[in-house]
Amino acid sequence: MAQPQVQTTSGLSARIDTTVAHEARVYDYWLGGKDNYPADRALGDAIAGHIPAIQTMAQANRAFLGRSVRYLVQEAGITQFLDIGTGIPTAGNTHEVAQKADPTARVVYVDNDPIVLAHARALMSSSPQGKTAFIHADLHDPDSILTDPALVDTLDFDQPIAIMMVAVLMYFEDEDKPHDIVAKLLDRVPSGSYLVITHPTADFDERAMARVVHSAEDAGITFHPRTRAETESLFAGTELVEPGVVPVVTWRPDLATRATNVVADPESAWYWAGVGRKP
Repeated sequence: MAQPQVQTTSGLSARIDTTVAHEARVYDYWLGGKDNYPADRALGDAIAGHIPAIQTMAQANRAFLGRSVRYLVQEAGITQFLDIGTGIPTAGNTHEVAQKADPTARVVYVDNDPIVLAHARALMSSSPQGKTAFIHADLHDPDSILTDPALVDTLDFDQPIAIMMVAVLMYFEDEDKPHDIVAKLLDRVPSGSYLVITHPTADFDERAMARVVHSAEDAGITFHPRTRAETESLFAGTELVEPGVVPVVTWRPDLATRATNVVADPESAWYWAGVGRKP
């Protein structure tokens, strides 16, 4: 097992404030994890009050991550991943799925939650043939990711890389220029690289999602759902892989493992999902 070396970005505080809800810890709560605090659970419960199936939706989103990674390794031949907005380690992390399919796979994780940093050892339990690293950085400042030594120490930028942005871009308002951030990341990777995005939407229940936005804002968290067309626009500069941007549970369900409990109803999880290839 590879020896972990936690990588941090200078200037980003590693202090954990358990009195304020954090996106990664709320998501951990929905997935049944234990690395969350009263503030996180309070927000998670408030959102569940508006969307009772939120835990199922979180699980469906996580299941998509596994399917997309299996597709990228087994069908697209990708063995390098930049996973941004990693979240707290749980079953089926990107490197676990990728290295099961190809033990030489390499993964760099990025998150701004110091609790994720505290669990970086679990994220970096690489196979001997592969390699993993963790960068404590904020996607609002993509240069802090792209200039971190851990990135080039782990990934070969002469070879295609998959950029994973699963359930992260909803924390960016339009004025944060998420399209520019995605474009900057895509510009750094070579032709043949891939972009993976899931994004919550109000398309399936506008009123309920509006209440979710209000609950998140009350807790100090930006939450910006986007339409299908808006989600598709985030893939600018790539060619969408079939079936395109679709409800998360309907993206290549044939790639699910037997242990994955994916709900069949296309509107059971309010996320759009897609994979794009950089020409």
